Amino acid sequence: MSPPSPHVLILGGTTEARRLAADLASRPGVRVTTSLAGRVSRPGPLAGDVRTGGFGGAEGLAAWLRERRVDALVDATHPFAARITANAAHAAAATGTPVVLLRRPGWRAGPGDDWHPVGSLPEAAALLPGLGDRVFLTTGRLGLAAFAHLSGLHFLVRSVEPPDPPLPPDTRLLRDRGPFTVADETALLREHRVDVLVTKDSGGAATAAKLTAARDLGLPVVVVRRPPLPDGVPVVPDVPTALERLARLDGLDGLGPRPR
Repeated sequence: MSPPSPHVLILGGTTEARRLAADLASRPGVRVTTSLAGRVSRPGPLAGDVRTGGFGGAEGLAAWLRERRVDALVDATHPFAARITANAAHAAAATGTPVVLLRRPGWRAGPGDDWHPVGSLPEAAALLPGLGDRVFLTTGRLGLAAFAHLSGLHFLVRSVEPPDPPLPPDTRLLRDRGPFTVADETALLREHRVDVLVTKDSGGAATAAKLTAARDLGLPVVVVRRPPLPDGVPVVPDVPTALERLARLDGLDGLGPRPR
């Protein structure tokens, strides 16, 4: 009797999670399941099995890992999904499931950048009155209540999904999804006469063009730092490194080479 196929659970929602699922699903004898939080109404196609919705905290995730006989867990969620990442670390420890944390590197300021790092959205809001009157807010649809009290500023809010209220009283909503070019971002900043940019340090190339555009135009950028990662969880920066890490784990003997 042949051993069961190794099962990898990916906590997804990022480009890296999609690429990892596609690679694993292409390998013979490997079963991959990607879990999505369900916050995006129309997620793109994913290779392998897909589940949507929460697990019910760390205990619920631990139960799922046991019931579905998961051999390895990969947390490839957004760098600011701190609660999910903490739950993954606890569930992996409780079940003895090997876990890998896949996080793309964060952005770094370069020559000519006028960055103002902060630890949270409320800290970002507190800085804005001293930096500009017309704000390009690109922190996603969650947490905008932190800016709702700023009645003296104009906000251009870009989000893939409709943002959750409350919003600042003077807000213009722009629904769009990256990747964006530097030329497009520069034109957008000029068209809306933006004088300060607010973003989270999500990293990656898809939305980094706005930082180049802001530097070229001499605009200040408020950058919300990433939350700290759990202790003791191995962190990898990209899909190839995640695959190398998975290939060394017990129980993933079926993680053979990808077909050419």
